[in-house]
Amino acid sequence: MRILVTGACGYIGNILVPKLLKQGHEVVAVDIMWFGNELAPAPGLTVAKGDVRDMDTIPMDGVNAIIHLANVANDPCGDLNAKLVWEVNALATMQLLEKAIAHGVQKFMLASSGSVYGLKDEDQVTEELSLVPLSDYNKTKMISERVLLSYKDQIEIFSIRPATVCGYSPRTRLDVAVNMLTMQALVKGEITVLGGAQTRPNVHIQDITDIFIHFLGKGRESTGIYNAGFENISILDIANMVTELVPAKITIKPSNDPRSYRLNSDKLRATGFTPKHGVRDGITDIISAYREGRLVDDDIHYNIRTMKKLQEL
Repeated sequence: MRILVTGACGYIGNILVPKLLKQGHEVVAVDIMWFGNELAPAPGLTVAKGDVRDMDTIPMDGVNAIIHLANVANDPCGDLNAKLVWEVNALATMQLLEKAIAHGVQKFMLASSGSVYGLKDEDQVTEELSLVPLSDYNKTKMISERVLLSYKDQIEIFSIRPATVCGYSPRTRLDVAVNMLTMQALVKGEITVLGGAQTRPNVHIQDITDIFIHFLGKGRESTGIYNAGFENISILDIANMVTELVPAKITIKPSNDPRSYRLNSDKLRATGFTPKHGVRDGITDIISAYREGRLVDDDIHYNIRTMKKLQEL
């Protein structure tokens, strides 16, 4: 299968692309490369610098499936430039989908977000609940999903709503809860927890990449929207888990963000997917990468810091 992966040089793409190649797929990896390119050259891999806002830079010939990872990720980056997040996350997704249909692509997978639900009191946040997105980032993900579903009769649509991803990648993000708290313990010997009672759903990077591969093998009968989060844990519980592996002081400070997010992924499990990794694995991944010199606490691993620098250019 010839697979186009947008945002392929990002956090998830750096783990997903090698897995696809190992399975024998041909991969066209497209990325604007704001955060560099860590993909190693390999047979069957074509890497192209492209901007999803410019469809002329997105190669589509012979593509059978698209895994659309490219986006302006997280609330702070969306708040930094609302126009950019709407152009990349919403408008470009529609244009990419329309180009895919015009080229006869059979399958389109979107990396959406588990945050589209907004604040929910329910312990079990399932795909049937209403969406009340709170930020521009969340709203663009909701709109993208609705656009995709409007084309579901013309192409197989799979929208995955990931929880907060954790674990090591050649382009690790250190602005996500598990990774960030682990790095604080390693570098500073102190973890700063804002609030702490907030619950966050989590998914290991090995599992989220396996989910996309899982759905490559599924047909139209499995199309739709799926939550992808397997551990709903408070921020303070994550910090305590980190200190079991890295001795560090936990300092709790007031938070102006009391939001809690939870996900129920029973619908995904019903398709035959079983997660193999967890939060503790994500913590040990970061510890090992740091101690082996594969990961440093640098601005490139924080989306908002890098985006601010790009704005200054």
